[in-house]
Amino acid sequence: MSDILLKLEGVHTHIGAYHILHGVDLVVPRGQLTMLLGRNGAGKTTTLRTIMGLWPASKGRISFGGKDITAMATPQIAGLNIAYVPENMGIFSDLTVKENMLLAARKAKHAAQMDEARLQWIFKLFPAVQTFWNHPAGKLSGGQKQMLAVARGIVEPRELLIVDEPSKGLAPAIINNMIEAFEQLKASGVTILLVEQNINFAKRLGDTVAVMDNGVVVHAGSMRELAESESLQTSLLGLAL
Repeated sequence: MSDILLKLEGVHTHIGAYHILHGVDLVVPRGQLTMLLGRNGAGKTTTLRTIMGLWPASKGRISFGGKDITAMATPQIAGLNIAYVPENMGIFSDLTVKENMLLAARKAKHAAQMDEARLQWIFKLFPAVQTFWNHPAGKLSGGQKQMLAVARGIVEPRELLIVDEPSKGLAPAIINNMIEAFEQLKASGVTILLVEQNINFAKRLGDTVAVMDNGVVVHAGSMRELAESESLQTSLLGLAL
């Protein structure tokens, strides 16, 4: 289907002797924000890392835009205009904010070659990136590092943005700023796959949702349906949103 950008079919992942994913089926519609929810240890991060080829799928199929990417190496997958922001953010602490951004801007060899209009758009989404442009990234606060990590992921146009727990450890005011930024990203046409534990974050942003448990997707549907059904929330997540 042309409206499906990313699709996982029966994906299994082994890490050493451990069988983590047990046949994940997941659909990410084009132009929407898909939330991936579940208890700790359900397999959410492993799913993201498997999509990116960081941990290879041992069985099943992953397709992006109809193209089979299951056996592709991570650099090849990233080259398909997919950006991944891991839970640990992956910031280079000894480099400046500008240098971190330049590393992600693969088409630019110097800061002056980065797309100025796009940078100005990013600065409006994440003002801290501009404020601390020439500061070492390691000196930033947790919230500022998270903003930099997402900004780095979108320094060039991306077709798919995959983000692992962007609100983790952030103050409520920073979380609201992050939500507004993702709303603008979604409005710009970027397809987003988001792992998140903050329920308010999920309710405000999600179009579709998949809930994982024990290495499989146990529920998939609209975020609104899940947000409005307390019994569904309790049965899937063990809590009411």
